[in-house]
Amino acid sequence: MIIDRVVVSPFDTNCYIVGSEKSRQGIIIDPGDEAGLIMGRVADLRLDIKSLVLTHGHIDHVGALKAVKEATGAEMAIHADDAKSLRGLRGFLQSVLVPGLSYPVPPPPERLLQDGDSLDVSDLHFQVLHTPGHTPGGICLLGEGVVFTGDTLFNCSIGRSDLPGGSYRQLIESIHTKLLVLPDNTVVYPGHGPETTIGAERAGNPFLSS
Repeated sequence: MIIDRVVVSPFDTNCYIVGSEKSRQGIIIDPGDEAGLIMGRVADLRLDIKSLVLTHGHIDHVGALKAVKEATGAEMAIHADDAKSLRGLRGFLQSVLVPGLSYPVPPPPERLLQDGDSLDVSDLHFQVLHTPGHTPGGICLLGEGVVFTGDTLFNCSIGRSDLPGGSYRQLIESIHTKLLVLPDNTVVYPGHGPETTIGAERAGNPFLSS
């Protein structure tokens, strides 16, 4: 499996390009900004992108969505509870995060995800884990020994829960019931910062101690 991390946007967001070495088909997770950079990496990897997956609807994870969608023609998917955040700039939280920052409004999603859904690209198979708390429709994507956690779980940290739609109680419950139950050697690819493992976070994340 190919996993290529592209750090984009003023928020240093991790955009992941994931592909099958066998078929050269792939997905893009969280195209947050700098569409040209993202598509340049796709070209370098010689991938045919079939799906654009959003872990949630915040601006720093969807800023390049319109341009990447137009460049790839790929199906765009987001959890049903976060789909409304794509309908207008208010859902992007510019006024909360960076006043004056704006991005093109993306097209509506073709697929509304739910907990337990499968997302398959060629020989790669992923499961949708609904992990609300950072946003109502936040998801993680689990498969092939890795989990893409968006802004739910970071290396030695957790996502914010103080933005509109956030809930600290839900976030902690999501992490404990959906992520910490995974094998220790599951590699965690978060929405910001370096990768980690479930075992490392279970043992050393200060936000998750009992």
